[in-house]
Amino acid sequence: MLPRGRPRALGAAALLLLLLLLLLILIGFFLLGGDLACERREQRRPGSFPCALTPRVPPDGHPSEGHPGHGRSDCVPLRPLPRKCELLHVAIVCAGHNTSRDVITLVKSMLFYRKNPLHLHLVTDAVARSILETLFHTWMVPAVRVSFYDADELKPQVSWIPNKHYSGLYGLMKLVLPGVLPPDLVRVIVLDTDVTFASDIAELWALFAHFSGVILLRLDRLRQTGWEQMWKLTATQELVTLPATSLADQDIFNAVIKGHPGLVQPLPCVWNVQLSDHTLAERCYLEAADLKVIHWNSPKKLRVKNKHVEFFRNLYLTFLEYDGNLLRRGLFGCPSPPSPEAEQLQRALAQLNEEDVCFEFRQQQLTVHRVHLTFLPHEPPLSQPHDVTLVAHLSMDRLQMLEVLCRHWPGPMSLALYLTDAEAQQFLRFVEASVVLSARLDVAYHVVYREGPLYPINQLRNVALAQVLTPYVFLSDIDFLPSYSLYDYLRASIWQLELGRGRKAALVVPAFETLHYHFTFPSSKAELLALLDAGSLSTFRYHEWPRGYEPTDYARWREAQAPYRVQWVADYEPYVVVPRDCPRYDPRFVGFGWNKVAHIVELDAQEYELLVLPEAFTIHLPHTPSLDISRFRSNPTYRECLQALKDEFHQDLSRRYGAAAVKYLTALQQPRGPT
Repeated sequence: MLPRGRPRALGAAALLLLLLLLLLILIGFFLLGGDLACERREQRRPGSFPCALTPRVPPDGHPSEGHPGHGRSDCVPLRPLPRKCELLHVAIVCAGHNTSRDVITLVKSMLFYRKNPLHLHLVTDAVARSILETLFHTWMVPAVRVSFYDADELKPQVSWIPNKHYSGLYGLMKLVLPGVLPPDLVRVIVLDTDVTFASDIAELWALFAHFSGVILLRLDRLRQTGWEQMWKLTATQELVTLPATSLADQDIFNAVIKGHPGLVQPLPCVWNVQLSDHTLAERCYLEAADLKVIHWNSPKKLRVKNKHVEFFRNLYLTFLEYDGNLLRRGLFGCPSPPSPEAEQLQRALAQLNEEDVCFEFRQQQLTVHRVHLTFLPHEPPLSQPHDVTLVAHLSMDRLQMLEVLCRHWPGPMSLALYLTDAEAQQFLRFVEASVVLSARLDVAYHVVYREGPLYPINQLRNVALAQVLTPYVFLSDIDFLPSYSLYDYLRASIWQLELGRGRKAALVVPAFETLHYHFTFPSSKAELLALLDAGSLSTFRYHEWPRGYEPTDYARWREAQAPYRVQWVADYEPYVVVPRDCPRYDPRFVGFGWNKVAHIVELDAQEYELLVLPEAFTIHLPHTPSLDISRFRSNPTYRECLQALKDEFHQDLSRRYGAAAVKYLTALQQPRGPT
């Protein structure tokens, strides 16, 4: 039997234990930054989400004196996301080649997470506009609109502000956005080019419900408050004591906010996790799931020192090398009308028969490849009436040819590279590590992103050809090295032959080849003939495909002292110098075979003279066979499909040139050798 006082003692102990437990819960909730009232509010709100705990740290990650709750977390409720299919507006200022690459990585991260249509408002210089306009046009991402605004027109509005920031005048242009963007645009998200999204941008857009300021711009309110006069007056006052801005527009924004604190409501710092050397950004998040936007706002970029920089760097590299083709997906439940080009492409693809043995040929020639023009900084050549640009194309396995080609050809080049997104970054590092290549700003590299099983050889040539800025082009291939003096010799020949006075001519550069990986390159025609006689060189494809180059008449070339004319012959495919407005290559020819032959036919049909230059030569170096040539040699179906493309090409010639095309049709009936 228990003593009479024991139940009362046990009850008191239980009550004390319960109080201690309650106290521990409250202390734990306090340390974690909980807010019971907030929790209850969010639970009662229809369509709301649970509170997201975000530390109470200012947007720059630096705690300040008097800032309430240092080391704690605020209960920042997640706002209901924008309504389904609502169009989100994003503004970005971008100038130059390097920043254009940054914009693409930023856009990839947005597209990866987004569930809403986007309208990008890009304030660009001429270089960035050329790059990005082509890229987005060829990217064909559904439910993405792009508008461009001329940054050069805005320079006078900010050029009076002394600025030491590395971004120059472009770093001040966010100040003038309310006056630049369409007057009926009410709100816009403004982003730097060096940010990476780690969440859906719609979550950021949702914060507009309680926000107006300088990152999420409520344009209507800023215009109503006289923003333009306000920031200009503030900047003028600040510059009395401040010699120059060091943080570009941020100095002006900070000064305006200091005088007008009601204009701004700070974002939770997870939307701007800044990675500079001295930031305390790690106080903004407790785990990876908290992260929203990573901001590489240090000039050191990926080399910045930060506690979790390896994690952030891997996130950035994921999007940097991510296959942009995979982001061409539509938005479920958000129908968006395709562009006329996309609609036409969809109709053409729908007409293809997947049972056709040549289906991959048909599909490849219809493929619209993403194109990134001038992937690296490029300085256009000075305008000269007889200048020549070397045009060629290559893939990753031919990068080693670039340095030696630069040593042989001192003039401008336009090169199309067929690469994946990841290979494009390897190429960038390859050039940056090369003293020879990094010094050649007259070489324009245009990346055509890989898609499909066949090498789009003529599409690549057309991309490189379309970007030439000199009056003439030397249409070459990456495996050829021109003679050391060829650049100067071609310019002199163009002048002597008076090609600029309306004479239509294609100057033939005789082609040779060596089977030796190491040999001394001839410095003159005499040395080349000696190597030819010794068997170290031969005329190009002499054993495999002589009819492609025999019409050059190498025997006559040996003794020639002046240019001589040759006649077109079936299957002739010399390397030529022509005006840059020459006919483009036929894009139906993909993979191996007849891609150059068809172009020479087109030149002949348009009555170009074929003139062989007596002192010119180019030499093909040995390399492993490409996948396409291996398929051509081993696969009868591949050869049948090529023949079908040739037949279609000749039919098109007949429609375009009528009776003049008879000789090509006759030539087609002649016995065929390899191509």
